[in-house]
Amino acid sequence: MAQETEKVGSVSVSRYEEIVARLREVVENQTRGQFEIGDYALEIEPMREVGGSAPADEMFSVKRSLVRLAEDIGLAYSSVKGARWAASRWPKEHRQPKVSFTVHRILAGIPDEEERFKAILTPPEGKARWTPDGASRRVGWQVEIPVTPQEKVSAIHTLAQDEEVAAVVAGDLLRRPEVMAQVEPEDKVRAVEELTREDDVAAAVAPSFLRRPAVVARVAPAEKVKVVEELTRDDHVAAEVTTGLLRRPDVAARAMADDTARHQVNHAQVERGRQARAHFEDNHPLAPAVRGLDRTVEFLDLVAACHAFVAAAGRVVPGLRDRQLGDDEQAVIRENCARVKATLDWIETAVDTGKVDMDGELARLLQGE
Repeated sequence: MAQETEKVGSVSVSRYEEIVARLREVVENQTRGQFEIGDYALEIEPMREVGGSAPADEMFSVKRSLVRLAEDIGLAYSSVKGARWAASRWPKEHRQPKVSFTVHRILAGIPDEEERFKAILTPPEGKARWTPDGASRRVGWQVEIPVTPQEKVSAIHTLAQDEEVAAVVAGDLLRRPEVMAQVEPEDKVRAVEELTREDDVAAAVAPSFLRRPAVVARVAPAEKVKVVEELTRDDHVAAEVTTGLLRRPDVAARAMADDTARHQVNHAQVERGRQARAHFEDNHPLAPAVRGLDRTVEFLDLVAACHAFVAAAGRVVPGLRDRQLGDDEQAVIRENCARVKATLDWIETAVDTGKVDMDGELARLLQGE
């Protein structure tokens, strides 16, 4: 009863089985017909050994003969050519009437005769008969209905031979996290390198990488240095970054251990003092009165130094807002404040009395002892 109600397409199972039985007869007849075409084509143009040639006085070449035959019987040249080749690979005693001509033609690709004749008698494991896809798997050809992952990959490669198609497929796959998770790391690296060959794309991608601590942590120190050098080629960027770095005591200490860096910092301090003095003379309200005095270089330098200190403190101290310094940092600041206070007392004494001598304790304090 269940068999009567079950259908294949629009027909019952019993009717489907009748159709299959009839069509198998048709396929057998077609197989015989195809081999007959191939045998006659072989009679007209026998297979030649590789490197052989037709007699010089032959009217038609092999191809022209087969083209004429195909046209005279109403078939495509490729059909006649394929039938001829298959017939040459399957002597009549080894042809299997219940195996389609298509399967014969595919298995004809097995080079060894003994292996070929044995293979057609042995369908794939678990199968009652040969199918075209089963035969294609046997000879390593691409199948029409891919089943295994490798067959599906081969099918995709075939369909994506066109570069525009491949580009669309690649874009779709790259947007699927579950697919990307299975890609080997070295392949991901190659993909990223290819996708970021354009400078605009690379520039857009790089910041997102640099904002990921886990990524930056895995970059070799030498590569980090190169990146920083490239990113700080602009003087404004370099100045902002350097200022931030020198506020870190450990960084500042290591930087000052470099003779060139220390020299440049000292030079910058002298230059800033000169600029501060020039700015004072050009802009400070007391500048006209000061210019009216009998100034000395020492006087101007001292005024500029005081002005530079006040300006620097006004710029730096607000940056400490909401920041809790560590004990070591506080100790360093207090020590320097003591030196500044001692220096200011010394300046006032020199201005009031004209005496610039300092006692031993002040000298040691200013020297940081």
